[in-house]
Amino acid sequence: MEGAGGELDDEIRAQFPLSFGKKSGRPPPNSSSVHSSTRRAVGPVSVDRNPNPSSSGSKSRDVQEEEEEDAMIGPPPPPPQPEVSQDEDDQVMIGPPRAPPPSEQLGSDDEDEMDSDDEDGPEEFRRIPLSNEIVLRGHSKVVSALAIDHSGSRVLTGSYDYTVRMYDFQGMNSKLQSFRQLEPFEGHQVRSLSWSPTADRFLCVTGSAQAKIYDRDGLTLGEFIKGDMYIRDLKNTKGHISGLSGGEWSPKAKDEILTSSEDGSLRIWDVNEFNSQKAGLQKLARPARVPVTACAWDNTGKRIVGGIGDGSIQMWSIKPGWGSRPDIYVDKGHADDITGLKFSVDGLLLLSRSLDGTLKVWDLRQMKSSLKVFEDLPNHYAQTNAAFSPDEQLIFTGTSIEKEGTNGGMLCFFDRRKLELVSRVGISSKYSVVRCAWHPKINQVFATVGDKKEGGSHILYDPSISKRGALVCIGRAPRQKSVDDYEVQPVVHNPHALPLFRDQPSRKRQREKALKDPLKSHKPEIPMTGPGHGGRVGTTKGSLLTQYLLKQGGLIKETWMEEDPREAILKFADVAAKDPKFIAPAYAETQPEPVFAKSDSDEEKEK
Repeated sequence: MEGAGGELDDEIRAQFPLSFGKKSGRPPPNSSSVHSSTRRAVGPVSVDRNPNPSSSGSKSRDVQEEEEEDAMIGPPPPPPQPEVSQDEDDQVMIGPPRAPPPSEQLGSDDEDEMDSDDEDGPEEFRRIPLSNEIVLRGHSKVVSALAIDHSGSRVLTGSYDYTVRMYDFQGMNSKLQSFRQLEPFEGHQVRSLSWSPTADRFLCVTGSAQAKIYDRDGLTLGEFIKGDMYIRDLKNTKGHISGLSGGEWSPKAKDEILTSSEDGSLRIWDVNEFNSQKAGLQKLARPARVPVTACAWDNTGKRIVGGIGDGSIQMWSIKPGWGSRPDIYVDKGHADDITGLKFSVDGLLLLSRSLDGTLKVWDLRQMKSSLKVFEDLPNHYAQTNAAFSPDEQLIFTGTSIEKEGTNGGMLCFFDRRKLELVSRVGISSKYSVVRCAWHPKINQVFATVGDKKEGGSHILYDPSISKRGALVCIGRAPRQKSVDDYEVQPVVHNPHALPLFRDQPSRKRQREKALKDPLKSHKPEIPMTGPGHGGRVGTTKGSLLTQYLLKQGGLIKETWMEEDPREAILKFADVAAKDPKFIAPAYAETQPEPVFAKSDSDEEKEK
């Protein structure tokens, strides 16, 4: 029986892989050893409650050292487990301990603290995840567009290098490579990306006049029609006639998108009809055609807002019978182009970011003046945005690098209630921060940077409070090749590589050099002027032996240089008159005798 049992175990064991039951040598994704390589070099971010940005870095060195000593590195230790008595050995509880009943869990004081916590939001969202950082590279210029799907598993980045890269955290390893690269329109910058509410499609807005729709895997579903540029009234055209500046998918309707263009119009499209628009809005506050530089939906999908090139803000409410004239018009919202607009989830606040270096917070119930103006936020890119934290207690935006400035690209966080600066986080010392986002499900902060030579997307996270996303791909090492791997090497058939079809190498330079050589090019001799040159006869003026002997013998007489040409011709005048040989005999019978007028001087002499 023992032998039979052993054979049976071997048969069962053969049905499983060799690695079954063995401990993996790779540490878990959330272990500190995995994330030690991605830890940021800077210390913990200091929270500054001073509203003046210039004095945010005025802390003493001693205070900073104390904060660094008190700062906790790595994930927090697990809570102490309650001791189990010997009598309760038989009733040992497996798994996490049960929560105490509500009556014992909260007291009078604890209830007040719980209420305050509910007002401030979840604990993980009150703490900015900044301890670790990874960079998604691949673009050759500044990354101007960013979109993360609602589950936080896929990231889209668009750049001024005309390409869109797709990243998947679930299928990505520590090399952080994109799984697909798209080029929507050749020669046009990517300016905006937006996922649909169901995350099965996404919108791509470029510098061309036509927006494109892709599915989740990057396959083209269609592009919208272009308008007629010869029609002056933009309401009568079917699409945009100039380059797009922004676009966003409706947060509620899965078939509606909003686009803004440099032709001065906003348009709402139905993704099921690419040949016609659903609604077109033309800015009517001023008669001149001013470009629309930014647009956004509110959380309910019933209001849209547009940022105009003259610095004004216009808002429309989508309702039956609504027209193209805006419901809310702010004439001088900013001193320069507006680059980003963002509604709060509760529909009470509106953020506007501009090229004038300011971030303004607006109360939608009173739009005559802004609640707060945050200054000293340099911005040099037309896609720089502003965003809220997941609990909407913080407002943050990116800054650009100035030519004579000492600061690099940063993320600036502001408190929504107190409207003051909370913290500044340095992202890059060489590149400007353009787009930023804080994903609520994975609790990670995204910031895109770049310049004319390189671009990337920085992801900030904290292993103790963040989930999935960057934590998944960092702990996943690249797959090692096995001896069983087999890859067919493709055979490339290139007929032009054969000598029969091979083109002769270019010899243009050799031909040009040969044309300059008079012997190789058989260049005709230039007619000799003067006594001669270049070794031809007459150039030596009789210095050669042959010429000298002929001259001495009288065979060569060079009298033409000493004679007068007029006298040489006139000495044949009498012979030509007496014995004409060529032209004169043909006209001898018909040609009259020429009579020439005599000069006055001769007549006077005769008298």
